[in-house]
Amino acid sequence: MSEFEYKPKYAVIVMCKDEDEQKAIFEKLKAMGLTIKVVSV
Repeated sequence: MSEFEYKPKYAVIVMCKDEDEQKAIFEKLKAMGLTIKVVSV
């Protein structure tokens, strides 16, 4: 059995009113040099 080392990750979720706002916020945060992911639920 291999050893698994848990490495915690931390995140912030920004609630957007629609897809256009999501895209605008994504681009703004990306321009700031942040590591970001898009999630739709």
